[in-house]
Amino acid sequence: MRDYDEITSFLGEWGPFQRTIFFLLSISTIPNGYVGMSMVFLADIPPHRCKLPYLNGTGVYLNQSLPTQVVNGEIIYSRCSRYKWVNTSRTGFLNDTESCLDGWEYSTERYTSTIVTEWNLVCEEDWKAPFSSSIFFAGVLTGSLISGQVSDRYGRKVVLFFTMALQTVFSLIQVFSNSWEMFCVLYFVVGLGQISNYVAAFVLGSELLGKSSRIAYSTLGVCVFYALGYIILPLFAYFIRSWRMLLFVISIPGLFYVPLWWFIPESPRWLLSQGRVEEAEAIIRAAAKKNGVTPPENIFKGEEIIAFMQLTSKVKSQHSYTYIDLIRTTNIRNVSIINFIVWMIITIGYFGLSLNTPNMIGDPYVNCFISAATEIAAYISAWAILKYTPRRIALSFPLLLGGAVLLLIQLVPSNLQILSTVLAMAGKFGITAAFSIVYVFAAELFPTVVRNMGVGACSMASRIGSVLSPYIAFIGTYNKILPYILMGSITVVVGLLSLLLPETQGQPLPEKISQVPPLHCCCNRRDPTLEIDLEDVSIRNGKNSGQHNSSQGC
Repeated sequence: MRDYDEITSFLGEWGPFQRTIFFLLSISTIPNGYVGMSMVFLADIPPHRCKLPYLNGTGVYLNQSLPTQVVNGEIIYSRCSRYKWVNTSRTGFLNDTESCLDGWEYSTERYTSTIVTEWNLVCEEDWKAPFSSSIFFAGVLTGSLISGQVSDRYGRKVVLFFTMALQTVFSLIQVFSNSWEMFCVLYFVVGLGQISNYVAAFVLGSELLGKSSRIAYSTLGVCVFYALGYIILPLFAYFIRSWRMLLFVISIPGLFYVPLWWFIPESPRWLLSQGRVEEAEAIIRAAAKKNGVTPPENIFKGEEIIAFMQLTSKVKSQHSYTYIDLIRTTNIRNVSIINFIVWMIITIGYFGLSLNTPNMIGDPYVNCFISAATEIAAYISAWAILKYTPRRIALSFPLLLGGAVLLLIQLVPSNLQILSTVLAMAGKFGITAAFSIVYVFAAELFPTVVRNMGVGACSMASRIGSVLSPYIAFIGTYNKILPYILMGSITVVVGLLSLLLPETQGQPLPEKISQVPPLHCCCNRRDPTLEIDLEDVSIRNGKNSGQHNSSQGC
């Protein structure tokens, strides 16, 4: 029986229909870029000190009323304490210090307000600013857990537009938050919608476009347009210095995507799996008309219609793989564990560097713009690397490069701080390129029977990394070098670790768990004669505790 790609080959690979879908779905990811990174400016911490209500008219100066502290090698007035004021004292002050009992005064040189100045998220409450970002990424984690199942049940298009609306509406409600707690609850929902519409756009494009366009769509499409959204953020933030107005302005464009409902079709593949053959045919015929080709009188043969209608129920009745199968044999266990670690560390580095831009030397708006521009260059490079380089080298080299340059930052003299920014951006380039490559590599490593599950588990591991990443950036508030040492060290380690993964370029995709190759360091190779058909039964029933494991490596 012909597969879907063969049936629809008459449409061509890159006609007006494919170009329209490529562009419209790609631009749908633009808001994801600036919504996900908006906390760089919404939660930035401006210079601050204790309020000194007795300062006016008393002739008292700051050096008499505030102790000093050293931050990043610079002596500044204390941010969280002041000398006690006593009217009966000759100087008016005691040597004892106290907390900022009257609140704080914040510099308005850069921002008129942030959520930090709005709710005093400093000193004893300073953990709340990075925790706000972690709450967003917890929503992203939750969305990654449920978006696939919801999309499979209700359709790619419905989920795409519903979650875009969810992200837009709850971002607008966030503008009117009257407490930090309310802001965080709404931000969780925004995170849930953000990843869900990104995944839906990714899947919908992969199913509507032909084979030759899918790698370009996954790198030059959704990834580059995500980075374009990121590059817009500092432009908005430069002209809008109030967090509420900035959030309002970056939320409004989500409303402009409503008309796309009438231009983006549902996935014919999904419609066929649901038995909605007439709707699928109508979409394919409309695509043929747009491309200027004549479709066959009968696009699907009778037996193909029956097969597509029975596909979903057949898979559901026969499929019983679980996440346990990702660690069932030594080979797939090694591949799974290394992938989980690599994905988590790449995400820590990616978001850690992105959220750390306010702590870099120089203007934070310029730094954020350069960081986003670096991503575009990285995605384009990743597309070229994937075409011509073995997967192990394609993943390991940018990680080792990125980690090494981050470690070099600690050696930069204080009078060459611009070099620190250049090295940080080079590290961001390497980690971002690896972030794009690891999706393709993982999909080729896991066997067909658990591929979606394997990539999904890797995605969940990466979301754990994103939850931790705000605290890596938070360290930069007190020590600008330490975040680079931490991110550089772990990135180099996973760069070396990724070399252990088996090569997949030019290799047939594994279908069964027994076909997963051993790690690259292992000298044993699987014996094709031992790829027993009964694996489908024995592994799922947990009966092969070791007898089918002769393909194990190290």
